[in-house]
Amino acid sequence: MTASLGSRLAHAIATKDETALRGLLAADVDFKGLTPGRVWEGTGPDDVVRTVLGAWFEESDEIVAVLDVTDGETVADTARVSYRFDLANADGTFVAEQQAYYRGAEVIDHLRVLCSGFRPR
Repeated sequence: MTASLGSRLAHAIATKDETALRGLLAADVDFKGLTPGRVWEGTGPDDVVRTVLGAWFEESDEIVAVLDVTDGETVADTARVSYRFDLANADGTFVAEQQAYYRGAEVIDHLRVLCSGFRPR
């Protein structure tokens, strides 16, 4: 069975696989994200990759484990995936969770992400 777009999104982020992440996104993907203290938005895979793998999960942030991925729920034409990661960096160990809502059949053309931020372990 092929993994859903949502599950593939979570695992591409967890492994910081830029190629896999780009492959899940439409050329004109409409992206918005909310992290503690900031709203993010952009259009296209470059904006998503720059935000998710450049700002949210920086090179120095090690995603140690995927604690949970839950997907498969939909609201009409919009699917939802949630994922939780164990993280470590020079500041300590953390847990972070994101909820993502997305649309698209073959690739994601509409993506909204809400992030808990890095919470101390």
